[in-house]
Amino acid sequence: MRQVTAGNGTVLELLPMVFARPDVALRRAERLLESGPPPEHASVAHQVIGIWQRDFGDLDVALRHLRRARDLAARAGSADREADVLATLGVALVHAGRTRQGLAALERGVGRGSAHTRARVLYRRAYSFWVLGRHGEALDDVRRAVPVLRQAGDVIWVARSLTLRATVHLALGAVDRAEADFAAAEELWGTTGQEHDKADVVESRALTAFRAGDIPAALRLFDEAARRYDALGTPTFMLSIRRCEVLRAAGLAAEALAEADAAIAALDRIGGQPTRKAELLLVAAQAAGPAGAPDTAVDRAAAAVRLFARQRRPWGEAHARLVLAEARFAVGRRTGRMVSDAAALAGRLASFGSPAAPQAALLAGRIALALDRPAEAEVHLALAARARHGGAPQARVTGWVAQALRARAAGSRRGVLRACRHGLDVLDGHRTTLGAPELRARVTEQGEELAALAQEAALASGGARRLLEWSERWRAAALAAPAARPPADPGLLADLASFREIASRAEEARRDGRPVPVLEREQRRLEREIRSRTLRARGAGAGGDGRRFDPARLLERLDRDGAQLVELVVLDDRVRVLLCGGGRVQVFTGGLLSRAEAEAELVQAGLRRLAHPGGAARLPLLEAAGRRLEEALLGEAAARLGPGPVVVVPPGRLHRVPWALLPSLRERVVSVSPSAGAWLRARETAPPAGGRHVLVRGPGLATGGAEVPELVDHYGRPTLLEGDDARAGEVLRALDGASLAHIAAHGVFRADNPLFSSLRMADGPLTVHDFERLESSPYRLILSSCDTARLAPVGSDELLGLVTALLPLGTAGVVASSAPVNDAAVVPLMLALHKGLACGLTLAEALRDARAALPDDAVHQATGWTFTAFGAA
Repeated sequence: MRQVTAGNGTVLELLPMVFARPDVALRRAERLLESGPPPEHASVAHQVIGIWQRDFGDLDVALRHLRRARDLAARAGSADREADVLATLGVALVHAGRTRQGLAALERGVGRGSAHTRARVLYRRAYSFWVLGRHGEALDDVRRAVPVLRQAGDVIWVARSLTLRATVHLALGAVDRAEADFAAAEELWGTTGQEHDKADVVESRALTAFRAGDIPAALRLFDEAARRYDALGTPTFMLSIRRCEVLRAAGLAAEALAEADAAIAALDRIGGQPTRKAELLLVAAQAAGPAGAPDTAVDRAAAAVRLFARQRRPWGEAHARLVLAEARFAVGRRTGRMVSDAAALAGRLASFGSPAAPQAALLAGRIALALDRPAEAEVHLALAARARHGGAPQARVTGWVAQALRARAAGSRRGVLRACRHGLDVLDGHRTTLGAPELRARVTEQGEELAALAQEAALASGGARRLLEWSERWRAAALAAPAARPPADPGLLADLASFREIASRAEEARRDGRPVPVLEREQRRLEREIRSRTLRARGAGAGGDGRRFDPARLLERLDRDGAQLVELVVLDDRVRVLLCGGGRVQVFTGGLLSRAEAEAELVQAGLRRLAHPGGAARLPLLEAAGRRLEEALLGEAAARLGPGPVVVVPPGRLHRVPWALLPSLRERVVSVSPSAGAWLRARETAPPAGGRHVLVRGPGLATGGAEVPELVDHYGRPTLLEGDDARAGEVLRALDGASLAHIAAHGVFRADNPLFSSLRMADGPLTVHDFERLESSPYRLILSSCDTARLAPVGSDELLGLVTALLPLGTAGVVASSAPVNDAAVVPLMLALHKGLACGLTLAEALRDARAALPDDAVHQATGWTFTAFGAA
């Protein structure tokens, strides 16, 4: 082809440019057409516009340009030009769901042109086969293309072919082969200026990291790829598809569903590729079930099945049918036809080489069990159980779940417990590779079924200690691993400082009645960036302190303290009470969890009302609700409590219960812990040397934090931070390693984003993300603030919030409130609390005595009930 200029380059440069600087290539191609070029050059320009529209715009527009490019190539009499355009047109037709037409165009392209051009066409056909899920044919074509492209010295197309081959290997579960091809491709891309292709390989490496079980690395690489795409101004639909898969595996299913739905809407707006829409519908369906939206899962999966079938994409259709079957099972559908369909899906997926085949076999087994067909279930579960011996963590967990269900159907409790132990060990190893506390907590959801099966088997065996051991095995598991500090990232520190400044300015504007939408948008952007940075943190890869929970060790410690521990276990909505003390563990039956949750909500509403004067008439109603709550939670165990201190270990969904309101606990020393193991660790945590005391007084309190000046005199020479000195950085430095800290400040709980729950300091909010940066959090911490004990239940039985962020960092005891409090009533409670501490009492003992010393009116009583002692200090 004779080279003529198109802007600052040549016509031939336009085609590689569309994958290097897409928008620049588009503008130059449009200018070239305005100049009235000869047919061969016009064919190139139309092809460039068609590629841009195919990948980043309207597919119908793309097809018009590509057909025009084909006709012009034929008119020009260039076999190579016509073959190249036919290949591009074939890919576009496949993306449009016109599979037969697309493959026919590609076949014509393979039959025309030189060997070099034919190799490029084979690459495009291999790509189309990958889109269609025909992985064997894709590998055949790309293997034929690579040697020819290498011989021609065609670096760009060799790199593309290696990237595609790696992607196909990933789809088939061959992670090592994929990594080798991606590494070779990346080395080649480094010698080119193909910026879009470079971004694509970073995105693909992210998927490889995920397949290898490294979620933090996957998230980091996805973020890097997104930045590269943003710089080029190109849409990222494929990235959204892949990132949604990772988000779902990380326990962030609701976010995956939201991202997939947003991408579908954006794709529809531009008239984009139907193939991508089918894939987005599939990942949305996969996320909807774990996100608690089974009806949405059914709708999205059914739509995906229709699109994949219309596009003649059996791989995608089979995976969508699996998700549809799982969603229908989740909403209560059970038929014999569903068993046979799931089994057929398992066989079909296995024939494709899909790693999802065991998942389909597990579903067939589940449905057969639900229909009371144990022999049929055994066949399918045995097939699924093979996955437990290899592959990614999620696949092995699928295998161990199947093995546990097989053992339960066979009546082997020992087999159930053995399978559950192995499966949870797999998840332990996976969880501890995650550095972000949020991911550690959320990913535990993947072990929820194994934990429940083990608890059920332990309860049926009649062994109370065994039930306690298994209840602890997966309770507050995220707190059992060593604390992973956020990365030493200057960008993270800068973002946290900017967030504080913006949040402070927004709060000031609201007080003045000024509009804040611009500030709120910037605050949300910074929250997203901070969260994104923290999710990339890697864990140490080792779980806990190397010791399993030992009931005997717990009982020995309780006996030495003269205490009892009450652990509440929920099986099938029924509360079981494990009463530990006196050298033994007893099991009692409580009420329904759903009823207890309803009563707890009524109690919280009553406490909120009593935080203000004028609500005294509600006090009897609140006390009555406390009696009903005790009956639902403790049942007969309430009458078996001895005279000593009581430690309560509630399930995550009951973390806001004000335990001191329950009649049998009202006059007792009561502390709360996320797990018995966490309490034991706190009890065995030694206080720091030096006994340093820190007092902090934040801005805007109704009483001005009136207890703080009196506490200054009480403690002699404490570290005091107030006024402009009470800034986040200074407060954190003072808190690090303190023996006792008291913070009087406004507290804000963020249900939508619990790690941004905060205490208001002079320069803005001090968030959970900030506290996580402490090397050693205060041994004892008293939070004279609203809502500081509120936590967000996530994962299997985990909690996210300020209290749970501090416990792994060295804090042995916290006093905090689970609801809004009356500032004036807090002052005498806090002074009495510190008086007890000065006498050598624990936080729980001092809080019990402080409640008893309060004035006998509704506001003060409610204030006392609102505060809880956590831990064991």
